Amino acid sequence: MTSAETPATTPAENEVAELCTELISVDSSNYGDGSGPGERAAAEVVMARLAEVGIEATYIESAPGRGNVITRVEGTDPSLPALLVHGHLDVVPANAADWSVDPFAGEIRDGYIWGRGAVDMKDMDAMMLAVLRQLTRDGRRPRRDLVFAWVADEEAGGVYGAKHLTKHHPELFEGVTESISEVGGYSLEVDPSLRLYLIETAQKGLAWMRLLSDGTAGHGSMLNSDNAVTEIARAVARIGAHEWPITLTPTVRTFLTEVAAAFGIPFDENDPAPVLDKIGPLVRFVGATLSHTTNPTQLDAGYKSNVIPGRASAVVDGRFLPGHEDEFFKTVDELIGPNVRREFVHHDIALETSFDGALVESMIAALKAEDPTARAVPYCMSGGTDNKTFFADLGVRGFGFVPLRLPGDMDFASMFHGVDERVPVEALQFGVRVLDRLLLNY
Repeated sequence: MTSAETPATTPAENEVAELCTELISVDSSNYGDGSGPGERAAAEVVMARLAEVGIEATYIESAPGRGNVITRVEGTDPSLPALLVHGHLDVVPANAADWSVDPFAGEIRDGYIWGRGAVDMKDMDAMMLAVLRQLTRDGRRPRRDLVFAWVADEEAGGVYGAKHLTKHHPELFEGVTESISEVGGYSLEVDPSLRLYLIETAQKGLAWMRLLSDGTAGHGSMLNSDNAVTEIARAVARIGAHEWPITLTPTVRTFLTEVAAAFGIPFDENDPAPVLDKIGPLVRFVGATLSHTTNPTQLDAGYKSNVIPGRASAVVDGRFLPGHEDEFFKTVDELIGPNVRREFVHHDIALETSFDGALVESMIAALKAEDPTARAVPYCMSGGTDNKTFFADLGVRGFGFVPLRLPGDMDFASMFHGVDERVPVEALQFGVRVLDRLLLNY
């Protein structure tokens, strides 16, 4: 099946699959250590596709090969604040041996586009391109300024992408007060008469912590009551075994209430499991947002089997709820104990915004215009995106909104960083229609 065989009514709908496959076919894997190919080639595709319809864009290379593309569309009402629409061009690596298809071929099969980045997030990159090209070809202007940004390095912290742009080129985002980007806007089918569309309004904070213990080095055959390995092992065991209590933030409470109502079941705040059971595989996105989490991920100590080392360390991936950072670290410090100290490997804020305002109303209206069964609900994601990490520092209120109407049986959550990542062609065409309405009318 090719994109040409899928019914579509506008050039943007017709070309979005081609744009997505073209971007997927460019390997922009981000290994996190600077060894990957970078985003330049993918950025060049974006630049070329914009130039085809006469759109001038700014290309910024934050380091060799780390490409970013930004362009601004002037609105008809300069009194309105600008909206940022952004997507990242890098993807996580893929081991081709594990896949059913070449992860960088952009193959279209059975109505799906397959490949690394199909949902994270070259689908949105392609939708942005398709909608912007259509607006330009038609000579239509939005009400407010729109800033489109295709950025580097999101998968490794955004240092060469959003961080570089907001620190060194904040003028590119002048007047921007809100943004839309990844991991939101996708559907959860309740029944043929109702689909919930999850819009991300909150993100947990991130605390990658290195735990350190110092002890007395010595021979492994001797008694040693000051063993750094023993101390760090105890701390890691306490952290790993700790059961964090359920703490419902406003966003999570609203989400669970809406899901319970949609499925016609009661919602008990002390036992949300029955509600979570109704959302199927999407529990991967939502389940970890009901509490803080702390997962030990690395251990390091010693250099020889008969030598007790003087230092041992561990790394813990901590994620804390919006509004509860202080209590999180207070408990962590109690768990690791007085003989272990912690330092940050990486620390990001938690973020939560309310589910209201003109942008939210416009997103809801655009969804319902294309899917009368749509009901939009806010949700919190357990990870983080560029919306939180850097654009929030500019005072930008960010939402996750990549509109996709998905098949009811699709395990969408498993597509993120997963093997055989894929997205339905029809979902991209739906997303183009929704984004076109939103960006033109908001």
